[in-house]
Amino acid sequence: MAFQKAVKGTALIGGGAIATVFGLSQFSQYRNKHGTFVRVQAAEAVPVPIKKHFPTREEQILALQTTGEFDVLVIGGGATGCGCALDAVTRGLKTALLERDDFSSGTSSRSTKLIHGGVRYLQKAIMKLDFEQYKMVKEALEERANLLEIAPHLSAPLPIMLPVYKWWQLPYYWFGIKLYDFVAGSQCLRSSYVLSKTRALELFPMLRKDKLVGAIVYYDGQHNDARMNLAIALTAARYGAATTNYTEVLRLLKTTDPASGKERVCGVRCRDVLTGQEFDVKAKCVINATGPFTDSVRKMDDGEVPNICQPSAGVHIVMPGYYSPGNMGLLDPATSDGRVIFFLPWEKMTIAGTTDSPTDVTSHPIPTEEDINFILNEVRNYLSVDVEVRRGDVLAAWSGIRPLVTDPNSKDTQSICRNHIVNISESGLVTIAGGKWTTYRSMAQDTIDAAIQAHHLKAGSSRTIGLQLEGAEDWSPTLYIRLVQDYGLESEVAQHLASTYGDKAYEVAKIAQVTGKRWPIVGKRLVSEFPYIEAEVVYGVKEYARTAVDMISRRTRLAFLNVQAAEEALPRIVEIMGKELNWSEQKKKEEFEAAKKFLYYEMGYKVKSDQLTDSSEISLVPSDIERYKKRFHMFDKEKKGFITILDVQRVLESISVQIAENTLHDILNEVDLNKNGQVELNEFLQLMSAIQKGHVSGSRLAVLMKTAEENLRQRMVISVDRSGGGV
Repeated sequence: MAFQKAVKGTALIGGGAIATVFGLSQFSQYRNKHGTFVRVQAAEAVPVPIKKHFPTREEQILALQTTGEFDVLVIGGGATGCGCALDAVTRGLKTALLERDDFSSGTSSRSTKLIHGGVRYLQKAIMKLDFEQYKMVKEALEERANLLEIAPHLSAPLPIMLPVYKWWQLPYYWFGIKLYDFVAGSQCLRSSYVLSKTRALELFPMLRKDKLVGAIVYYDGQHNDARMNLAIALTAARYGAATTNYTEVLRLLKTTDPASGKERVCGVRCRDVLTGQEFDVKAKCVINATGPFTDSVRKMDDGEVPNICQPSAGVHIVMPGYYSPGNMGLLDPATSDGRVIFFLPWEKMTIAGTTDSPTDVTSHPIPTEEDINFILNEVRNYLSVDVEVRRGDVLAAWSGIRPLVTDPNSKDTQSICRNHIVNISESGLVTIAGGKWTTYRSMAQDTIDAAIQAHHLKAGSSRTIGLQLEGAEDWSPTLYIRLVQDYGLESEVAQHLASTYGDKAYEVAKIAQVTGKRWPIVGKRLVSEFPYIEAEVVYGVKEYARTAVDMISRRTRLAFLNVQAAEEALPRIVEIMGKELNWSEQKKKEEFEAAKKFLYYEMGYKVKSDQLTDSSEISLVPSDIERYKKRFHMFDKEKKGFITILDVQRVLESISVQIAENTLHDILNEVDLNKNGQVELNEFLQLMSAIQKGHVSGSRLAVLMKTAEENLRQRMVISVDRSGGGV
């Protein structure tokens, strides 16, 4: 086995020499083609002026209905679709974009949050001497640099540690990572380096110590994926693209070409999902950029075409921030089944993933308990035995569908294309599929280039390299200080606003409500432990948010960070959105229920709550059962066998603690498995058993009852001491 790995290492070095030759020639060609990233030049090269304010959604719908014919109509509001719209409109083409749901509602908001070339793809390219895969890595590294440049408020370099547990692996991995730096060329973020065991544990103290020989640290980029996608869409809107969410394409429109006699796609029949109104939108060119739904649109064009999309589900989980250092990620290069797992700090939490398994195409992918446990087990393998990795610490979980594709132009239709493909049907439908988040811009450029050529559109070359996205123009790393000084925001809130909205953070701060406190002066939080404020809900409506799900998952990222916190924030979010959008009481109720359903199924609330059910096993030793029974009976004085809100209130009053009745109701409801308004002894024992096994953590009732018990005991001890002790 060791010999086999050593041979692989030799192959890597030999492959590295080949890649070096590829790298020198390709790097030179790429740089000559694209030039340097110059922000001012990029903006000045765009032939259309940028609008100071982006249009309202109603104005965008009107533009769709009243424009005689667009040059380009894009179907799909993910990263690639919005990238296509931005590329087209900045070339001077009259552009429209239709998204059935919300911008970034699919795969583009459910990524690993990395902007990267792909270390594992480079390894595969070298081991298999796969030039196409090598080019994909090279292109992604160039695009990584551009994305960090055009949206610095939403992205930043992130050091990622690769722990090494065998001496022979140190030179093996070191050479591979150094090659990754080399392929990036002048766009290398920072040079990788080797760490001793001692230094590695200083930087990542949670790491498993035994057999660790050292570590290698390299750099990739990290971003807020949903906000990045939205920034692309908003930038396209500012340049004049008619971008609309909640606009569903019902069918493609076709006309007969008088010259050839063939049918050509000339637009779409669509429906405003929010109003139900249907209308036609005409366009010279229609682009299919629908990710996992690529085949459904292709079949609107030709019902006989074979499927090219091979969907793969990737599950991620979010855990508390204390599981990882604040600014150091971790890469597990070889999991138990050969996959790669990332363990990364993100938004002051820790994100871990991903899995890779075949799935059906759906708008509502659901994370499974099997995938969650797989990730947890892999995390346990790399963390110290002192760190108890608990199932109950999974705060959110989601599944995203990767749209892997086979190239319809290839003779081998079974071979998955790791890069993107652009296909033009006989009727002129342009399809862009495959690729990855990082390369959205180059994918869009290739797509618009192909569309211009196929449909004889009059436009120049792409202007999107170095073109700053929404919020980037006047952003600086110290912008948040101005927000604190000028508006009286908390420092944490100000930093969050600056890193989310960039220079548009001032617009959010201006509408922030006065708190009535000495400090902060403005900025009421939606939930206490996260820096999201109520003003963001108002501003989110201006950013085309139209549902409560839009707000908790994509305008803010609450649903991706903590499903229970998102649920807590829901009532206030619905109330504010209802006021802004004139919702009826019935509409508010529907939005609240739809958002709860989203959290329950798509964000892991169900699999989290399934850890404690009325059939959960009680596996406590007799001494623990007695201890927990005594604690329970401190609340159940009448020996009823259950406790209610009144019982809890009585005990809390005795120790001078006050908690609002609605909050107490929520606390008991978390444990009330049969939903009869009371917590029975058996339910309480099931809770404590689940906590001991690590299946449940952060139970408010368990903490509250333990704290109350300790307070009551202290009072009893004090009274005995004052009487002089005794037996």
